[in-house]
Amino acid sequence: MRNLIKLLALVLLFSNVCYAESAIMLARVSLDQATKQIIKKGGKKVLGAQTEIINGREVHVIKVLTPDGRIQHYLIDAETGEVIS
Repeated sequence: MRNLIKLLALVLLFSNVCYAESAIMLARVSLDQATKQIIKKGGKKVLGAQTEIINGREVHVIKVLTPDGRIQHYLIDAETGEVIS
């Protein structure tokens, strides 16, 4: 009986670890979140945003107008939220 309880405890412990790992893998950055990230940098007006596949990677492309009138494109990795360029 004690061995059965230990086994069940181990199964529950490992099932939670597997669930946590899958939840982390599902954490992605949406296009809206990426756009807000660029807006927070200040002084920029978003002209457009879309998600594309670049080199086999899902990337959010955000087109902004800078305060000095230039147009810039930001590439945000959809998996990590990091600015690529």
